[in-house]
Amino acid sequence: MSSLLRRKTIIEQPPERALARTLSWPHLVALGVGAIVGTGILTLIGVGADRAGPAVILSFVIAGAICACAALAYAEMATMIPASGSAYTYSYAVLGEIIAWVIGWSLILEYSLVVSTVAVGWSGYATPLLTPFGFPVALANGPALGGIVNLPAVFIIAVVAGLLMIGTRESATLNAALVVVKMIALAVFVAIALPHFNAANLEPFMPFGFAKHVTDAGAERGVMAAAAIIFFAFYGFDAISTAAEETRNPGRDLAIGIVGSMVACIAIYMLVAVAAVGALSFTRFADSPEPLALILREIGKPGFATFLAVSAVVALPTVLLGFLFGQSRIFFVMARDGLLPEALAKVSRRGAPVRITALTAVLVAIIAGLMPLDAIAALANAGTLAAFVAVCVCMLVMRHRAPDAPRTFRTPLAPVVGTIGVLGCIYLFFSLPHRTQEYFLMWNVVGLIVYFAYGRRRANAGIA
Repeated sequence: MSSLLRRKTIIEQPPERALARTLSWPHLVALGVGAIVGTGILTLIGVGADRAGPAVILSFVIAGAICACAALAYAEMATMIPASGSAYTYSYAVLGEIIAWVIGWSLILEYSLVVSTVAVGWSGYATPLLTPFGFPVALANGPALGGIVNLPAVFIIAVVAGLLMIGTRESATLNAALVVVKMIALAVFVAIALPHFNAANLEPFMPFGFAKHVTDAGAERGVMAAAAIIFFAFYGFDAISTAAEETRNPGRDLAIGIVGSMVACIAIYMLVAVAAVGALSFTRFADSPEPLALILREIGKPGFATFLAVSAVVALPTVLLGFLFGQSRIFFVMARDGLLPEALAKVSRRGAPVRITALTAVLVAIIAGLMPLDAIAALANAGTLAAFVAVCVCMLVMRHRAPDAPRTFRTPLAPVVGTIGVLGCIYLFFSLPHRTQEYFLMWNVVGLIVYFAYGRRRANAGIA
């Protein structure tokens, strides 16, 4: 039993297994903003409005507050343990191997499905631009939506994966430029939509109530049902913590990247959500694959709608880049620790994990090509919530176990923030669709079988 809770010792890696340190804090802030601001606000605001009505604004506040608590815990843990692997590595070093495996396996689920979701969201904006040129609709939707395969989603994953395999710094620099494009597009949306704000569109504000409930037709409604889905819109800062080994000054830059990107994105989201719900009745854009562009068309601004759609096509790949980056690093570190095949833990001459990036791209392309958007997003949230709970618990445990250990960043009111983070994430998990909870448990049952059959005997993580 004790071997299941053995803890990882953070050690210096040999050159052939080490990632190149090429990133500074501006790269990390751009990586965080690029990963956070994307499908969640450009696409899932429609899904959230369908579940909560105008009170989707409140759903954004709740999801953002819980994510903010988790972000503060991440910032403290990232500066204490500046190693790649994010919540998986923190859990391994603080809570033990079996818990780390569950979190790592959950992170594989999270990142794989996030990349897939964003690719499907990108396709939702790209397809209307392609169909006038004869692109077949059957090749823009998976089987669940009456098509064959979502080919645009597969295409954009391949492009971003290729960019990541070229090199981390080059990818981060291009990402920063595309983030600027995305911020301009959202600023234009707010500037155009806000003057059309009509208080009547907020009535009734909470048509489906606060707590999650299931209607007679089987649909899940309520502010918390929406929060559990659009929670997806706020995470992305955890991808920054996977870049710890590739950061020049991790003790300073990781905290700036995590907290800075989260604060910026909460402000952006609230402006966009208020402008969207106030400009048009939620019933007109609920569940649209391109809700913001639809709103602009409905208020008589088709030119700006096209501009937003084109900007989304150009800039949404920044989210793909952030999460595909994070996913490949989680896989890489688990392979380096022996829990997955060690042959995957190889880096190129430029210090990039090419093998694992290619494998990850194939996996997520299959998911994106065949599955619908809302099912992917909900299941991705389940994996993320598990990781956020683990990081908050790690922070609380280390405050008790090593209160005087050096901490470049200290979470203010740590016991309160950590407790809110844990309880809030657990509540959001139980607000997810029941089928999502079942799939998540099934995924982890499979993961535990893999661990006991393969990973446990091969672990080589410098175990303490």
